Amino acid sequence: MSKTALITGATSGIGKATAELFAKQGFNLILCGRREERLNELKNELGRDTAIFTLNFDVRNREDVFSAIESLPQEFSEIDVLINNAGNAHGLDPIDKGSPDDWDAMLDINVKGLLYISKAIIPKMTERKSGHIINIGSTAGKEVYPNGNVYCASKHAVDAINQGMRIDLNAYGIRVGAVNPGLVETEFSDVRFKGDSERASNVYKGFHPLKPEDIADIILFVVTRPYHVNIADLVVMPTAQASSIIVNKQL
Repeated sequence: MSKTALITGATSGIGKATAELFAKQGFNLILCGRREERLNELKNELGRDTAIFTLNFDVRNREDVFSAIESLPQEFSEIDVLINNAGNAHGLDPIDKGSPDDWDAMLDINVKGLLYISKAIIPKMTERKSGHIINIGSTAGKEVYPNGNVYCASKHAVDAINQGMRIDLNAYGIRVGAVNPGLVETEFSDVRFKGDSERASNVYKGFHPLKPEDIADIILFVVTRPYHVNIADLVVMPTAQASSIIVNKQL
């Protein structure tokens, strides 16, 4: 029987690449995102390989999260794998010049959104005493870099939540782990720099960054280990990156 995986932030970047790879592996997929048109395109594309159900909502809205999960039809109601991928960065300012609107967006999506989705799904996992939760963190959750303040704080929270989940769900046999990427070339920097494409593209110039497909490969590897194996915390960076501020760029 095919396993069912739910992926948040499935319409771009790591989420989309993971959905595409999981579809080829025969996972039934619940794809979540805010952009309905992209969700529909994905459903049409990946529906040739596997069963797809889409949920159009914003993880920041608690009521929408719970009503969306409750609306799942019976054949998608038992979620074996939860991939908490939805996340964002807004701005790159020192703390004294930061925008409270940017802070709210990062904390609401990266922290509270992850909690809301997890809260909606975990009860059925504990009831069945099985399941696998993958939290997509960041190297920003392992160190703090200049002007990263609140974004780093949000990813440090993901790191703490991942550890807390693993402890609290241990008695139920639920696997919990995090994948923490470094520099991955996605729409991440476009969002952070509010559509300044030139500034965003400069982030990835002069070296070979990770691609979303690289992280999708790792997520699939983590999920397909024998059930007695839990990859609890994994950090991955491009070879050119040694830390958040040390990148060997050949410009």
